[in-house]
Amino acid sequence: MSSKTNDILKIAFAGGGTGGHIYPGLAVADEFRALCKKNGKTAQIYWIGNSKGMDKNIVSKNVDSDGNHSADFFYGIPSGKLRRYFSVQNFFDIFKIFAGFIASFFILAKIKPYMLFSKGGFVSVPPCLAAKLLKIPVYTHECDFTPGLATRLNSRNAKHILLSYTETESYLSESAKKKAIVTGNPVRPVFYSADAEKGLKFLNIQKKSKPVLLVVGGSLGAKQLNNLVRENIQWLCEKFIVVHQTGEKNVDDAELSQISAEVRENYKPFAFIYNEMPDVIACADIVVSRSGANSIWECSVLSKAMILVPLCGSGTRGDQEDNAAFFEKHEAAVVLGRNNASSENLKSDLTKFLDQDIRKKYAEKNGSLSNGVRPAEKIAELLYKESL
Repeated sequence: MSSKTNDILKIAFAGGGTGGHIYPGLAVADEFRALCKKNGKTAQIYWIGNSKGMDKNIVSKNVDSDGNHSADFFYGIPSGKLRRYFSVQNFFDIFKIFAGFIASFFILAKIKPYMLFSKGGFVSVPPCLAAKLLKIPVYTHECDFTPGLATRLNSRNAKHILLSYTETESYLSESAKKKAIVTGNPVRPVFYSADAEKGLKFLNIQKKSKPVLLVVGGSLGAKQLNNLVRENIQWLCEKFIVVHQTGEKNVDDAELSQISAEVRENYKPFAFIYNEMPDVIACADIVVSRSGANSIWECSVLSKAMILVPLCGSGTRGDQEDNAAFFEKHEAAVVLGRNNASSENLKSDLTKFLDQDIRKKYAEKNGSLSNGVRPAEKIAELLYKESL
């Protein structure tokens, strides 16, 4: 299905549900657009995401380093969740998934992209199946150390399966291994030009009198991290300037009003940080975070000392624990997993990180994992060659 009319290269992206399934795809979109421009062609980028939730908001707000929107068009489709546990909602979501497939089929038939790039998440499965039926080549990327259910399903319809870690190949079927390419995890181009001074200015930090501690629980926030901050807010603000992304639903103005003026001076909460996040991470000395693939690789690109608190329990397949274990094995992060994620352990590890030499050691180890490679650029080159 050709889309190469008048040197305009059409490419569709699919993925969503969380920022972790969107931002890496936007990174590839930005690099693909830049590559097309370099070769005298124009990229036309379509994004297929969840019709509900934050997908459209994230995609529409994201711009590249030149100020161009990462995606030209956004299409929202019904989306059912692929749960790994019993829930009556699974029955109703079957119909949502089918509706998502029908919507995807007609969207792709209308726009006629030359390929579909999937970044995973439950919303990506119907578009990948529709693309296969329409004979549109599918590339699917797995960010995590172990492949998720969406990737396992999408891999059946994919021409190539792109992986972040070499070790992930061992989790694939023999047929899927033949289609696998290790590319690394795509990070938006703006992270490679992040400016710490701009980050300090955005945070209104006139004088960096203490180390900057960034606590971020992903695009949806993280109740566990938020509770750790609130339980220890006095101690944290005595030692650090605390920048806290709480998540849209977790801002408690009433609680903040109870904090003393002295503490509040060193506490900077945000519901969500959008385009400024690269600069904010750049100016941080320590990052406390979940271990979603997106966040940890952004911190790797910017060589940051990290304390990881992976999401655990029955509601997760353990992907964040696997990601965290990889970084811990390479001495690139300290991990507070399961029962270890206590206030006492958090303060103990942060106390160690007050030592600048220890921070530097972890930061350098973390930076060495990304090693200056730009996976989004590598993936964009694969897609560009496919379009020729």
